[in-house]
Order: sequence, then C-alpha cells, then structure tokens
Amino acid sequence: MAGSDVPQAPRSYLLGLTDAGGTVPPELGVARRLATRGHRVTVVGDRSMADATARAGAAFTAWSRPAVEVRDWAARSPGRLVRELAEAMIIGPAPSQADDLAAAIAAEPPDVVLTSSFAVGAMIAAEAAGVPYGVLVPNIYPLGAEGIPPFGAGLRPARGRAGRIRDRALTAASTRMFDRRALGGLNRVRSAHGLEPIATFWQQLLRAERLLILTSAAFDLPGDLPAHARYVGPVLDDPSWAGAAAWLPPAGDEPLVLVAMSSTFQHHAECLQRVIDALAILPVRAVVTTGPAIDPASLRGAARVSVVRAAPHADAMRDASLVVTHGGHGTVVKTLAAGCPLLILPHGRDQADNAVRVVLRGAGRTLSRRASPRRIAAAAAALLQDVDAAAAARRLGAAIVRDASGSALVDELESM
Repeated sequence: MAGSDVPQAPRSYLLGLTDAGGTVPPELGVARRLATRGHRVTVVGDRSMADATARAGAAFTAWSRPAVEVRDWAARSPGRLVRELAEAMIIGPAPSQADDLAAAIAAEPPDVVLTSSFAVGAMIAAEAAGVPYGVLVPNIYPLGAEGIPPFGAGLRPARGRAGRIRDRALTAASTRMFDRRALGGLNRVRSAHGLEPIATFWQQLLRAERLLILTSAAFDLPGDLPAHARYVGPVLDDPSWAGAAAWLPPAGDEPLVLVAMSSTFQHHAECLQRVIDALAILPVRAVVTTGPAIDPASLRGAARVSVVRAAPHADAMRDASLVVTHGGHGTVVKTLAAGCPLLILPHGRDQADNAVRVVLRGAGRTLSRRASPRRIAAAAAALLQDVDAAAAARRLGAAIVRDASGSALVDELESM
C-alpha cells in the first residue's frame, strides 16, 4: 500500500493487539505497512503472534497475561457469550494489558498507539498517558449506527419506521448486555490509571482519535458513522500459516472450488465434512483448507477433493470458480477481490452480517451451517452457473481491490 510520495519523518507506533484468529493478518498487515514506510513499530501482543510480528518487521513484547480461548461456539445464549468474551478477552486481561502498555509507553514514548477492538486495557493506558490512540476494526463497522443493523444479528437493512425501531431496540439491548458484564470492570481499570468513569462500555472505543475500519465502504452498508470513523480499505494479507504453503489442485479441467473455513475452532468439523460430501457428487475439483484448528486427517476426502492444512488463498482464489466459507471478513473480501462468488455457511461472530452484504450485492448465497450435503451441492451447482453472481462479485471485488491498494490507511495513520 502506497502512502504519500514524500516519505514522512520516521515516527514511533506502539500496537496493543490480541489474537482473535482472523483479526491477526490484517492487524499485523497494518504493522507491516508502517514498518515498510520506515516507521518504528512495536507490537505488544499474545505470544502466538510473535513469529508473524517479526515477519512484519516489528519488534515484539508479550502480554504478561496469556490469551484465553473463547469457546463462543459453545455459548447457549447471547448473554453467556458476552460474559465469556468479557472474562476471557476484554475485562479479564484489561488490568494487566493496561499495566503492560503503560510500561511500554514509559520505556519508549510512542507518537501513536493502535489497539485491537477488544484491547480496552491498551486504550486506557494510552488515554492515561495522553498518547493519541486509534482502534483497528478488521471487519464491518460494529458499534451501531443509523442505517446499519446491529452487529452480529445477520439482519438486512431496516425498512421504514418499524425497522428503525427494531435496530434501536436491539442496539440498546446489546449495549445493556455489555455494560452489565464489562462496564464495571472497565471503570475500575480506568480509575486505577487516574481516569474518570464512562457511562457505557462502547464509549471507550469511541474516545479513540480514529476508528480505522479495515474494509471497503463499498462492502459495508451505508450508515451515519461518527466523524472519526474512517473506512481505510481492507488488508488482504494471507495468515502467516498459509502464505508459504505448497499446494496443488486436483488434476482435471472441471471448475475449481475452494473451501476455506475458520482459522480458529468454531465446532465446524461436521459442517466441513458435509461440504466435502456435497462437492464429491458434483463435477468439480475442490481444495479444502482446514487451517490450524482441524487435522486434515480427521476428515473424509474424495477423489477430486483435496483436503490440506493450508494453501495460499490469494493464489487459490485466482483459479477458483467458487469459494465455500463460514463467512469471516478476511476470507470474504479476499474472495471478492479475486472476483469470485461465495457460498456462505455462517457459524457466528460477524459471519451472518458479512453474508447479508454479499447476498444484497448479488455476489453469492447463504445457507444454514446445518444444511445437508444435498442442499449444499444444489446451491454450489447453481452458483457455478450463475453469470450474474460472478459479474456482481467482479464489480464488488474491483472496488475492494481499489480501496485495498490505495493510500487511505497509511495516510490516516501518518496524520494522527
């Protein structure tokens, strides 16, 4: 990604990042772009990110409190999910994160701090030290805005007064849920660092100098965003575990289908097996990437279906006629950037929201994660014949590529 033709004098950027699986490649992609521009970049993050951080050209320090896996796929209710997120990823680590980042700021004061969306302890440390901070948002805009349905609900845009009431009610309910589980702990950390309490949990993110949304406005839904929220284009880097993997598609001339599901475990092995069984009955070749979460040997392959741990998605997508995925933001935007339609089987998180955006633009279809092999095969066969979906994917992909290759991200970072 190019910034201004005139390089800026080197600055110091301190990144406080958490490993949430698919968020790591775009967030470390930000570090890589800053380092390439000649800036000093240090990442304080989970130990799992150390090697990838070094490859990005940044220095690394580990959080003193190790990351805790969130079994979001096992949560039986939204309230239980928010409680587990708060305990494992947000408020549980916040006190040590704030202390760790405060120590890093004191040791070498940075010009700018950048944080993951859930790294609220890092935000508090930056605010207490008077250092401008930006929040990296490696997906669609998540905080609720007029015109955009509440995050995670998989809803289409509101229509009319009833739809607007729906969105406001659901946003208010979500805010109350997070406040109940996380606001008290957040304010205790703020108090420990000499800051006044805030009224709602999400205000901590909104106090940032910039909310840097790492996607394309052409992909997200239009909404009334705060003035400091900026679409800066997606970061299309492959994860470090996939980028150098050797791969070879099955021989033949049939259309190639890439199956790419979550890089973290989302109880998706049975769904992945049904996808394999569906593709086995179609006249296609397929490459199924399991990522680090699932052992390829645990899945039953087929004659024209290759099951591998990893493949460079950017390369595979260039040859693919269809991508079948859970709908994580990184996989979706990279697929569209390759001009390829999608069949999405959402499992959670932002995936149903991403599926809505794809379907609204005519660039793919969505099915339940519990769909049978026969239904998956029928939807895949229809998409392989759907010239309109392919054309829509190419149109949307062209906008994504334009935004990903532009200078908006670096320009925003260097102007903070």
